[in-house]
Amino acid sequence: MRRALVALCLLATASCSGSGPASIMDKDELTVAIRLDMPLISFETRGDVDGYDVAVAKDLTRRLGKTVRWMPIKAGEQLQVLADGRADLVFAHMSVTQERKKTIGFAGPYHIAHQDIAVRPGDVSAVRDVRDLAGRRICWVRGTNIATRIIDERHVKATAVAAPDYNACLSMIKTGDIDAISTDDTILAGLLTKPGVDLRIVGAAFNEQRTAVGIPKGDVRACEDLNRAITGMYQDGTARMLLDKWFGRSGIDLTTVAVPQFEGCS
Repeated sequence: MRRALVALCLLATASCSGSGPASIMDKDELTVAIRLDMPLISFETRGDVDGYDVAVAKDLTRRLGKTVRWMPIKAGEQLQVLADGRADLVFAHMSVTQERKKTIGFAGPYHIAHQDIAVRPGDVSAVRDVRDLAGRRICWVRGTNIATRIIDERHVKATAVAAPDYNACLSMIKTGDIDAISTDDTILAGLLTKPGVDLRIVGAAFNEQRTAVGIPKGDVRACEDLNRAITGMYQDGTARMLLDKWFGRSGIDLTTVAVPQFEGCS
């Protein structure tokens, strides 16, 4: 009889204790997936990792009382590592989209940015706005939604040229294979710090980018706990301090100081 009861417990949708489905918050150590190809955002330095996303991840997990194991990923792997359980959280400067919500959940956002455009110095006068990308070739990093937001949402007749990562974008704009790189303004600010890069951010500031934490789909407890941690990060000034530290000299707009409106947990 006891074995039968145990079996019923294991088959039930909620545990016999009434605590509900398992959450990553039950773990002491969280596997946090990050990309290492984004200067200022997340990168490798002297055998360690650093950057804005890394700092945010460290702060939020500390508030949650968790230790971290870093998991480097490539562009386009953000959804899969969560869906197959290899990662508990993804901090990859990932914006919230309805399409991504079909596969994963989101906590936050922890930062509100805007999409912008970087071009060669000689093209600054010709590309001042997203509409000026019509007829031009833009870099599209696989796994991002940047090209879609320009071509489909903004109805700009640009040509998207696929690339595996932003380093490839930098190579292609240098050789003339593309005319512009468009992405989150903070990512562009980081790319411009790389040695040998001579580009200009045009200041177009379009398409709000709601940068959020990727979490396993349906983990409501993780969403709520992280949202409380993000609120604390803003209320005690840590959010502003981290933005100033990493992007204060970039010239991009850092006026967002209030707690972002969260996506909601369901």
